[in-house]
Amino acid sequence: MTRAVLLASVAAVTLATAAPAAAPPYETPAPVAYLIDLSSGAELYAKDADRRMPPASMAKMMETELAFELIDKGQLSLSKMCTVQPQTWAKWHGPTAGSTMFLSPNEQVSVENLLHGIVTLSGNDAAIVLAECIAGTEQAFVAQENVLAKQLGITNSYFGTPNGWPDNDVTMVTARDLAKLARASIERHPALYKKFYAQTSFTWGKTLGSGADIKQDNRNPLLGRVPGADGLKTGHTDEAGYGFTGSAEQNGRRLIVVMAGMSSFNQRIEEGVRLVNWGFAAWTTKPLYKAGVTVGTANVQMGSASTVSLIAPRDIALTLPAGLGSNIKSTRIRYSGPLQAPIAKGAHVADLVVTTDNGPQVMPLSAGEAVGEAGFFARAWIGFKQMLGMA
Repeated sequence: MTRAVLLASVAAVTLATAAPAAAPPYETPAPVAYLIDLSSGAELYAKDADRRMPPASMAKMMETELAFELIDKGQLSLSKMCTVQPQTWAKWHGPTAGSTMFLSPNEQVSVENLLHGIVTLSGNDAAIVLAECIAGTEQAFVAQENVLAKQLGITNSYFGTPNGWPDNDVTMVTARDLAKLARASIERHPALYKKFYAQTSFTWGKTLGSGADIKQDNRNPLLGRVPGADGLKTGHTDEAGYGFTGSAEQNGRRLIVVMAGMSSFNQRIEEGVRLVNWGFAAWTTKPLYKAGVTVGTANVQMGSASTVSLIAPRDIALTLPAGLGSNIKSTRIRYSGPLQAPIAKGAHVADLVVTTDNGPQVMPLSAGEAVGEAGFFARAWIGFKQMLGMA
């Protein structure tokens, strides 16, 4: 059962204006475009965000996220060496194999360098080598990707290849799901995200003949053009057109943008930079709660305590049209309750939902303390009261 608990502190965060503030207008020729503000969860712009489409190399974000999960769980080491199988090299080298890291057959490459090859160079060869290194086969790795995708709430997408190579529409995603995927990497693996996604170039491989080092630039259209840009991934095939998923942070605000189906490399740059700059300029934030502040409480069932405090896990704020206020229509805490013990301190157990003139904005709330399971006698007493209709 889902319970929505009204906050007693609504008045403390209410903003008043004489008239509702309309969302700033925006137009883009991109067939698919989606922009969200992570500080509030507000959708700033959405154009066909739920259209299922081939992701091209943006699919590599799912491979990177799975690798990050394994690394942070201690199940995969950045220093692990992977072998470039001759048959993999034969399939994924040459002008018909798309972007490449320029690996060599039987070469030993670390997980760390393969991740640089995937993220910065968009190497199709690197993506398959890492998949085989982690799971044994490409198919086994993809199965793990789809399990993790469901756990992350990526519900309208499916991955059939690690690298996003065209596969007769088996691999299909939505812009909204790609934004969820980007958010997972940013928030769940901040150190790894910072280490890999902001690289402007990477050098690997040697040229034929002279044997010179091969340096390739990151194709991310935001890097070096938008202050605070630090990710994520581009994609291009004839079928998918030009697309990218990007992110930038300015003055504590982080935006995620997804655009797809554009007609050229230059249009991807122009429209990506323009949309993100608009997101920062046309919208502003109104602080609500500082990190660690108690926002409310939630009821707990069969726990050592009957309630748990709900705190802001980070600074949270509303996103509003710049230069204008906005009316808060409702503020509530939403959770599936009563919560079941045990509950770990810091676990995401509820959401703060603030509805303004421009729609709802959803921000996570965490358990302020750990709540263990009730002891035997406490559980017996709770069961007795439930039997008598007293609980």
